[in-house]
Amino acid sequence: MVATPSSRISSLSEAPSEYLLSERYEALIRVSQVIGAYRAPKDLFRAMATELHRVVQFDGIVVAQYDEASNEILWSACEVCSRQGPISPPDIPADETITKWVFVRQEPLVIPSLDRETRFPRMMAFLREKGFQSICVLPLTTIHRRIGSIAVASKRADAYSGEEVRFLSLVAGQAALAIDDALNFEASQIAQTKLQRKNERLKLLLEVNNTIVSNLELRDLLRAISASLRALMKCDGVSIALPDHESRQLQVYALDFPDGQGLIREEIRMIADDDSPAARVFRTGEPVSVMDGESNSTNPQAEAGGARSRCHIPLVSRNRALGLLSLARTSPVPFSPRDLEFLSLIANQVAIAVENALAYREIAGLKDRLAQEKVYLEDEIRSELNFEEIVGRSPALRSVLQEIETVAPTDSTVLIYGETGTGKELIARAIHNLSARGNGAFVKLNCAAIPTGLLESEMFGHEKGAFTGAVAQRIGRFELANHGTVFLDEVGEIPLELQPKLLRVLQEREFERLGSSRTLRTDARLIAATNRDLAAMVEDRRFRADLFYRLNVFPVRVPPLRERQEDIPLLVRHFVQQFARLMGKAVDTIPTETMNVLVRYRWPGNIRELQNLVERAVILSAGPVLKVPLNDLQAQPAAATAGNTETLEAAERRHILEALDAADWVISGPRGAATTLGLKRSTLQARMEKLGIRRARAAEPSQRSR
Repeated sequence: MVATPSSRISSLSEAPSEYLLSERYEALIRVSQVIGAYRAPKDLFRAMATELHRVVQFDGIVVAQYDEASNEILWSACEVCSRQGPISPPDIPADETITKWVFVRQEPLVIPSLDRETRFPRMMAFLREKGFQSICVLPLTTIHRRIGSIAVASKRADAYSGEEVRFLSLVAGQAALAIDDALNFEASQIAQTKLQRKNERLKLLLEVNNTIVSNLELRDLLRAISASLRALMKCDGVSIALPDHESRQLQVYALDFPDGQGLIREEIRMIADDDSPAARVFRTGEPVSVMDGESNSTNPQAEAGGARSRCHIPLVSRNRALGLLSLARTSPVPFSPRDLEFLSLIANQVAIAVENALAYREIAGLKDRLAQEKVYLEDEIRSELNFEEIVGRSPALRSVLQEIETVAPTDSTVLIYGETGTGKELIARAIHNLSARGNGAFVKLNCAAIPTGLLESEMFGHEKGAFTGAVAQRIGRFELANHGTVFLDEVGEIPLELQPKLLRVLQEREFERLGSSRTLRTDARLIAATNRDLAAMVEDRRFRADLFYRLNVFPVRVPPLRERQEDIPLLVRHFVQQFARLMGKAVDTIPTETMNVLVRYRWPGNIRELQNLVERAVILSAGPVLKVPLNDLQAQPAAATAGNTETLEAAERRHILEALDAADWVISGPRGAATTLGLKRSTLQARMEKLGIRRARAAEPSQRSR
């Protein structure tokens, strides 16, 4: 029959004291060997209790540490040797415990009968409630420090003799060494963990700084920071939101939430002035940690995404709120104050990164805009030699100038129509200069000069890689003309498939670059010009009616030069002075006969034709008298100078109709009428409009018969 620990203890107590002493010292050696093998305090206490129970009678054992700084007792082990197992430690102030009494006096305390003890009333009541009658408490002390106490309690009165106290004192000495070693090991592990975590956080700060230095593309920068932060903070999602000042909303700009359910995503917006925790942090600049179920912390999107614990940190630089850093966990583990303190350091670095990236973006945008405006300005300098100012004082011109003065101060769309060469661009520039946008950019685009496939890119821009040959991002004319004016010349040449996008810009002020889904806004005024009959094109379904009505808000007709005969002498003198100055010549006399011919000429090419003729004349003039090559006036016969212009128009009309009939009314292309006549398509169309040539379906047979 194998003896139980209690029967063995009883037999030992009846044996000779030498034998009992030998057994106990052997037990002491076993206790030393066993407890020396454990480093974790809980495992150590459990092994020590098991070995002591072999040689010492007790029904409960308590190991306690005392912290002098806080005057608190830390109950490390509190067990009853029965089926009850561990018990909850007593909630008693340190000054009323036996542990502190022993700790201060550094001597064992034996209480043979708890009923007769009066010094520790609450402690005695707790022990009696558990069924104990006597107790022995010994100090745990090493040469380096005092730890606390170890106590054994029995349900028998007077259970511990002086010999057992001496033996337990030896055990307490061995236990103190083992506990001290275990506590030191635990403290070193904690310190090592803290040091490792501190190093990881310092490493993340360094990574953030390096990322800031090496990457100025804001979205890529914030995504990289979010991924690193999520891994370090042991969380499931990190987002960075920046304010949209136009809509007063916070927009998620970068997101790292790999296990999210897709309900939280980039570009999602939240109201910046509501009562949510995120909005309050953005307004107040104070970080916050929130758990699901807390008052005023509901966030349907976060809850739907599975987040149960969240924290929000403001991104602040120079006392200005730049955005919001948010972290989320799907487990109910809150973010501690130390976490918020560290995340505030990260947020400071992120705020610097955001500020630098925004400044870089603004500088890059201004640089691109300046480069684009420089190109446009150079083009305008080259082309504006045509018109330095509006010249003339005829009633027809004064009527146009009055309309310009009326519409310029408004932001209304203006449609300028008239024949080719009448100076429609100059009228558009005058409207821009007289408006409140006069200090902004005046960006022009000739819709007939750009291939159809590239016209959308020219208007709205494109992203890198949007199509073959798009090797870099390009800013469109509407984006470039923000707060300025866009002048679309030959607007009738815009293809039907592109017209809805132009209509959207006019109505909604919104567009997207080619290859991008990001909507951009523009505050550009539109001035359009055409030499075609847009109303007729609408009837023929070659131009959208809704776009025509949107363009035709304020139509301005520029009269042809033949309706401004009073202005021809002024224009001639103006161009003579201009070209003579450029060529370094002194031409100051224009013969009266020459001027009379120029005034009576019909000028089908309008001011542009007059300008070109005067330029040739200045080149040919060797002295102060202007030599005009009158033979260049479309070989006009002398009868024309006598006023017989009807015959010339009739001949021109007949010649064009014959070419159109021969080409089956096809204007452009290798077999078109324009090629046959040796004219540009736009020139032929202008002359057809001037001469009233229009193909009517009912009149086709008669036209062919002519």
